[in-house]
Amino acid sequence: MVRHVLPALICVALLFITGCAKRQLGKELEVTAYCGCSSCCSWERGSWKYLKLDFWNRYVSSGVDRGRFYSGMTASGAKPHEPEEGLFSMDSINRPWMIPLRTILFPWYLVPQDGTIAADTHYYPFGTRMYIPGYGWGAVEDRGGAIKGPHRIDLYFDSHSDALNWGRKRVRVLIEYP
Repeated sequence: MVRHVLPALICVALLFITGCAKRQLGKELEVTAYCGCSSCCSWERGSWKYLKLDFWNRYVSSGVDRGRFYSGMTASGAKPHEPEEGLFSMDSINRPWMIPLRTILFPWYLVPQDGTIAADTHYYPFGTRMYIPGYGWGAVEDRGGAIKGPHRIDLYFDSHSDALNWGRKRVRVLIEYP
């Protein structure tokens, strides 16, 4: 009986010591911003192949893939997006009269959503969550052409002006590996 209790107690003690939560790490990274516009992502409307009459289509305008169709999807196949706080956030506390309106008109905003982060997937695999002060939680969903090494990431913004306002910063980032 005693022989079986001792290993069980050791296992329970190890669980408490090591914890069951995901591994978190704080690092100072160089954080830049991008958006989905033609100047940030190098695409143009229409192709000269069709005399630019297909202006609703987007094509890559530079690099190895020049002339190919531009889908706007990330390297992981997701559509890039900014983080959403969800219904229960500081915005709900500051403006509680908006809760019924947001619940009825925008039910997809009830659940918080991580933003899109581009990082070097040799160091941060797809699905790695990061908390960036001033941006919020994001997940690595893209690689980025100029994002190389463990000390650089790129944040997605919906508007070009927001991306320009962010610029380039060195901030302490909380990293949560999958």
